[in-house]
Amino acid sequence: MKVFGAPRRYVQGKGALDHLGPELARLTDAAALVIDPFIDDLFGARLQASCNAAGVSLARLRFGGESSPAEIDRLLAALGDTPPPLVAAAGGGKCIDAGKALANRIGAKVATIPTIASTDAPTSHNYVLYDDDHRLLAVEKLPANPDLVLVDTQVIAEAPRLLFLAGIGDAVVKLFEVERCVAAKGRNVFGADPAFSALILARGCYDVLRRHAPAALAAVDRKAADDALDLVVEATVLMSGLSFESGGLSIAHSMTRGLSAVPKYARALHGLEVAYGVLVQLVLEGRDADFFDDLLGFYAAIGLPTSLVALAGAAPTPEEAATIARLTLSAPHARHFPRVLEEAEVVRAILAIEEGRFADALVEDAMQGSKSPSTAPGLAV
Repeated sequence: MKVFGAPRRYVQGKGALDHLGPELARLTDAAALVIDPFIDDLFGARLQASCNAAGVSLARLRFGGESSPAEIDRLLAALGDTPPPLVAAAGGGKCIDAGKALANRIGAKVATIPTIASTDAPTSHNYVLYDDDHRLLAVEKLPANPDLVLVDTQVIAEAPRLLFLAGIGDAVVKLFEVERCVAAKGRNVFGADPAFSALILARGCYDVLRRHAPAALAAVDRKAADDALDLVVEATVLMSGLSFESGGLSIAHSMTRGLSAVPKYARALHGLEVAYGVLVQLVLEGRDADFFDDLLGFYAAIGLPTSLVALAGAAPTPEEAATIARLTLSAPHARHFPRVLEEAEVVRAILAIEEGRFADALVEDAMQGSKSPSTAPGLAV
């Protein structure tokens, strides 16, 4: 059975922050806003004014910095005895996760207001909890996707370039992961069969990024939203989120489990980790030299990492490569591959990439007896 999940309403554009009040008024007359302190200083009064004008009572709660159970307890206590029917969150990924977790605690609706475009998490029904030392505790799920996602592209344009690049990295891998999940007859994030619509969205997302990512990055350098940035934000936040949740993931996102266990890679931005991780996946698929020349040219043009040295300044030892491979294959999404992978072939792929060998005989023995076409059978539109 197929399941396709999506936010109830998605709003994007320059000046979107000024529309928060009218958008929330569609859903409620009272809300709590979990807000990053930096964002509160910049935009808190503006958001408050929009809500006041729309007749929405807004209680602003400054985020403490970590999406941890202790922080959720603190935010819950700050709500008092009458929690609102909706929790909004404005800021980066951790702040939005905290808002989702708080909403889940009180059974409230959710609105997300991302102020960076580093991942597609604002559209997702997932959220992550960490301990106070930033160690992952759990990935939890809301009953449904957010009721509202509101993205101000001018705010995104003024955020750090590296975060915007990470969002491109997180999104560009989705096509390859959804293809593999569909080909392997895997399960999407809802535990259902992948929706074909998700594959079409993943293809569209990839096409937008290949065509418009350089110009969008130039807009971020100018700190001025334009048409290219608008297209890329829609791809990285909306299209990417819809495609991965309803289409499924594979090796690229499984790699984060291994990379996070090696200290010198653990602090890399998620989107840059998976941009590297999909290269491992593609080596394991046996993609040809022309394919890699094209993709690596795109990576080089915009600054995505093509090795672990490029990701974090250091190559892995054989022992570290083995740790990454072992933990990668322990992730549930690693099963979304046309064949069962062995730890040794993942290690070979990791080490081959560090040597600049992508379509190389080093991993041919891992390919024997396995057909790994560039496009899975039955996926043509």
